[in-house]
Amino acid sequence: MILLDIEGTTTPIAFVTRTLFPYARARLRSYLEQQDSPQYLALLESFRQEHAADAEAHEAVPPWPGSGAGARTSIEAYAEWLMDRDRKSPALKELQGRIWQQGYEDGDLVGEVYPDVPRAFARWRNAGIPLGIFSSGSVLAQQWLFRRSSAGDLSPFLQRYFDTRVGKKQDANSYARIADEVGEPPPAILFVSDVVGELNAARAAGMRTTMTDRPGNAPQPPHDHRVVRTFDEIELLNRIS
Repeated sequence: MILLDIEGTTTPIAFVTRTLFPYARARLRSYLEQQDSPQYLALLESFRQEHAADAEAHEAVPPWPGSGAGARTSIEAYAEWLMDRDRKSPALKELQGRIWQQGYEDGDLVGEVYPDVPRAFARWRNAGIPLGIFSSGSVLAQQWLFRRSSAGDLSPFLQRYFDTRVGKKQDANSYARIADEVGEPPPAILFVSDVVGELNAARAAGMRTTMTDRPGNAPQPPHDHRVVRTFDEIELLNRIS
């Protein structure tokens, strides 16, 4: 199995930071004003619990004044507070994913992928290699990015999606859980990411690792992971490993 990160691996970081994040922020209030479903109520409770935990930890969170319309205002203020700090909040990731879904459905958003991604997906599928995604973005957000991508619908190539509900991306236990869930021994899984801390965690769980060095990716500390600049190089590395 090949397990892929998204940001800086399949998709330029700039698409996430300059397109997706601003899109969600700009539509936060209008989206919340439209919501009144059981799913929204569950999301509201997730935000309330995270807010309470941050307040208990003496974080300088905005106030949470009440319920009803006040709760929507509370979610908006707290979500913006989380975004300002680039927090990997499960509730925020779920909310962003729902806003992006609406954007993809309306045609406002098209998920950007590197040119080598679709041909690598096809090559790996033809070779019988299952593909999965592990990203901090919600599973919903992952699915729509590939479903409405710049290369067309890539979702048929992907069998599994994982987000931080399985654990943090720099925690080896997260990768052990993924291996257990897909029913593969960790050494049979290759994890590909642009972040050394994530690759170190995957290796600690027993997985093989490869780093992507894409234009615009953040500098990384010294490491001994294999490095590729496109997915075209990965098949060769697998043959000699």
